[in-house]
Amino acid sequence: MNFEASRAKALDKLNYFIENNLSEYSKLRNFDFGPENRSNISCLSPYITHGIINEEEVIKKSLGKFSFSKNEKFIQEILWRTYWKGWLELRPDVWSDYLIELNKIREDFKNNQNYMNAVEGKTNIECFNAWVNELKENNYLHNHTRMWFASIWIFTLELPWQLGAEFFMQYLYDGDAASNTLGWRWVAGVQTQGKHYLASEWNIKKFTNNRFNNIKLNENAPPKVSEKTYSINKQDFNNPQNIVDKNLLIFENNLAFEITDFQNNKFKKIYLISNKNDNRSIELSEKVVKFKSLLIEDQEQRLKAKSFDCEVINISEIKKIENCYALYPTVGENLDYLNSNNIKIDFLYRKLDQYSWQYCNKGFFNFKSYIPKIISTFN
Repeated sequence: MNFEASRAKALDKLNYFIENNLSEYSKLRNFDFGPENRSNISCLSPYITHGIINEEEVIKKSLGKFSFSKNEKFIQEILWRTYWKGWLELRPDVWSDYLIELNKIREDFKNNQNYMNAVEGKTNIECFNAWVNELKENNYLHNHTRMWFASIWIFTLELPWQLGAEFFMQYLYDGDAASNTLGWRWVAGVQTQGKHYLASEWNIKKFTNNRFNNIKLNENAPPKVSEKTYSINKQDFNNPQNIVDKNLLIFENNLAFEITDFQNNKFKKIYLISNKNDNRSIELSEKVVKFKSLLIEDQEQRLKAKSFDCEVINISEIKKIENCYALYPTVGENLDYLNSNNIKIDFLYRKLDQYSWQYCNKGFFNFKSYIPKIISTFN
């Protein structure tokens, strides 16, 4: 499996999937046939996460091929990330509390042999070990496999979900604070209190075409318990009424300025923000850092080809930039850096987020009922 770090390659992957594999998506999407056969899924998430292509673009192309009724499951999956982001934006303390918990648990487990066996793929569970190696090699896992992996980590290996979420963030090309953290919380049973996801031998064998043996799991474990509850922080995701001629900061989640809502606004200069491990709470693998760097370079080249004045800078240099807006980086490491350094910037929010996040106050099934309305608004 290969994820080439450019918008051109992302569009190639999108167009090929729409033309050749979208028709079978709903029927085959839950099968993990292995890293060499991903034709049943789109593998677009590393690009969507970084804004190389966006949800509107993907959905519009899919609707150009098939009707909404034939596309509904694919569109729901595309908008899952939008939902997770909105849910976390309304409850940002979930992310900050996670980092606090992770910092403590790291110390407690730094010499834990069970943990070290897990991250090295040396457990007695064949499929789990294979997925550890696949994650490190390809920086991607099938969505169904992520659920199995997290369930085995938490309920069979009995490791803290916080460490598992960190492990994914370190290696996934599409890792982001919302979908990753909340996905692990959901499997554990603390996202939707009392409802957890338990992997089972029959389910893994069925949806991997019996590729694995030796799958002995704890299939009766109770959900994890958390006494913490999070109320909604009411926020206004409003843009300035008049976007005047200032500098613009772009973080790693919006790396295709030419398809943003602000492409026609005039900015003095565009700064592409590189955030490597020096300013992160979770240290990313070298391959993930490199992938992000290449995507930033690709955006820089495309901007310069269109005669934009732009420059790549380290996140620590933001303090030197005056009179600027920023495309909103969403809850996560980049926003943490701005907040911890008391850097005040006017954010520019995507229209899709502004509209969709109002429906993220409850569970996904509630959000799902609004998807036709969201689609009709933006397509």
